Amino acid sequence: MYSLSHLSDRDLLRGLTALVSRDRSNTALLLAHIAEVDARKLYLPAAYSSMFEYCVRELGLSEDAAYRRIRSARAARQFPVIFEALASGKVHLAGVCVLAPYLNAGNVNALLDAAGFKKKAEIEEMIAERYPRSEMLALIESLPARADQGASVNDSTCQLVPGRVGTLETSMDVVAPDSIPVNLPTASAPTITERSVAPAPSARASVAPIACERFALHFTMGRSTREKLQHVKDLLAHQIPSGDLAAVIDRALDLAILQLEKRKMASVERPRRVPQVRSNTRHIPADVKREVWRRDEGHCTYVSEEGRRCGARSMLEYDHVEEFCRGGAASAENIRLRCRAHNQYAAERSFGIEFMRRKREEARLAAKAQT
Repeated sequence: MYSLSHLSDRDLLRGLTALVSRDRSNTALLLAHIAEVDARKLYLPAAYSSMFEYCVRELGLSEDAAYRRIRSARAARQFPVIFEALASGKVHLAGVCVLAPYLNAGNVNALLDAAGFKKKAEIEEMIAERYPRSEMLALIESLPARADQGASVNDSTCQLVPGRVGTLETSMDVVAPDSIPVNLPTASAPTITERSVAPAPSARASVAPIACERFALHFTMGRSTREKLQHVKDLLAHQIPSGDLAAVIDRALDLAILQLEKRKMASVERPRRVPQVRSNTRHIPADVKREVWRRDEGHCTYVSEEGRRCGARSMLEYDHVEEFCRGGAASAENIRLRCRAHNQYAAERSFGIEFMRRKREEARLAAKAQT
């Protein structure tokens, strides 16, 4: 069926046009399905912590394809006219992604008309004229060592690359499936309210493999971050006299991991005497945290009806199997690891969506009052 050499030129072009038309209609319908599944959070009972993870791992979309479709689906759900524009070919997915941060009820039709049948670069130029942003920033770029220098993991140098916008390269992938950094417009630019998807592949700090065991990343930093980096270099000067940024960052990450593991999973070299577990407090003893973290292997333990475990490693929380308000004790047998999404999902199933929404709003207001 994929051999088309027998078709005449006219039939081949006619068939291509028809397929493109159907593809646009199918894309709009696909986005409608994604938007509805996303709104109902049906990825949660399927043991995925986000719609992005569901699209990538369950539906088999690439990260870039998942990002574009989720972002476009959420914008189209808020402004249904986008579905029609996509189905008709007036705009494409890349164009919708460019427009999404700037759309509101008052300008959606005007921006879609202005972007109609334009290439992505033309839409970006149109947006830049209407909502100008700051000038380009310089970039600190971590480059691999030359072959004649030898190759160790930390043999990289950094140089300033003027006139480029980017993100400083590190050897850590920024994985936050439920938080989407976007290119925010200026304060005067209207924006849509969107829930998290996943970082845009072209806009986030991400690992770019460039050779065996060698990776390049970029990120832009503020003055305070730059000063902190310089301070760390000064403090490590005796251990890393060359001031090599890759070595400094690697050492700083080692120290950060020690502190974060101590805070998150009570990881210490000499554990204290095990206290008696009390059922009248939400406090989870350090020994319980350590045991639960080891037992659950630092992954979310939610399992779908089909037997799939979520396995998320970010945004993990200690969750009571039997709720604390119902007498659940802070014991290793009654505590489990859950990602925030599945922790909230379990609470909504136990206490109701509206109840949990009200509790979250009360917590938000209380936190705001303290600031």
